[in-house]
Amino acid sequence: MSETPLWLQGRTAVIDAADPSAWRDGTTPDYHLSHTVMPGQRSTQHAPDSLEAIVESIVQVFEMEVSYKKDPATWVSMVTEHFRTNVNGGAWASAQDIVDIGSYNILIGESPFYRSGQESFESSHHIFHKAFPGGFYWEVLEVLSPPPVVTFKWRHWGAFEGEYHGHQPDGKTIEMFGVSVAKVSDDLKLVEVEHYYDPNQFLGKLTGGCPVAH
Repeated sequence: MSETPLWLQGRTAVIDAADPSAWRDGTTPDYHLSHTVMPGQRSTQHAPDSLEAIVESIVQVFEMEVSYKKDPATWVSMVTEHFRTNVNGGAWASAQDIVDIGSYNILIGESPFYRSGQESFESSHHIFHKAFPGGFYWEVLEVLSPPPVVTFKWRHWGAFEGEYHGHQPDGKTIEMFGVSVAKVSDDLKLVEVEHYYDPNQFLGKLTGGCPVAH
């Protein structure tokens, strides 16, 4: 039996350990593209026990849980009762806010290219799954500071191969880059995460620079 805490064993281990009733739509999330496609597209390779690999794994578990587990009480990647997150110094959001508002809506916020106020949790995820049918991947590029305050650079990318709000795809790979600052507990659970990036630079590429009609 591994002595490594579950949330540090990787996304697959956390998925396997979850009760089937935990999933939003009753279906276990499928990350086969992350295992088959992503390795050939990533720009970094981290040693298995490096800080970069550990941080990337924790964030992957977090992303999976907020996207697919409907009850924050079942999220193992964070100190749920104290967790909060924000984007570009904006308003703080709790774990329950993520459930109520939607992770994409919180991470993007109001934009000329995205109507966060008009999208539900489910519809927001559908929009981006439709735009990136081949997967929308994320990697840690560099960790700038160690726990308990972990600052890291990241890259998010995918091939624009599906429609986005009526805008037709061009098949090109779209990238965005950012920096996040995560405060973690002694056992490396997330307590607070601040994200810094420009969502409009990314979203503008999906719309050809044309705002989404409200």
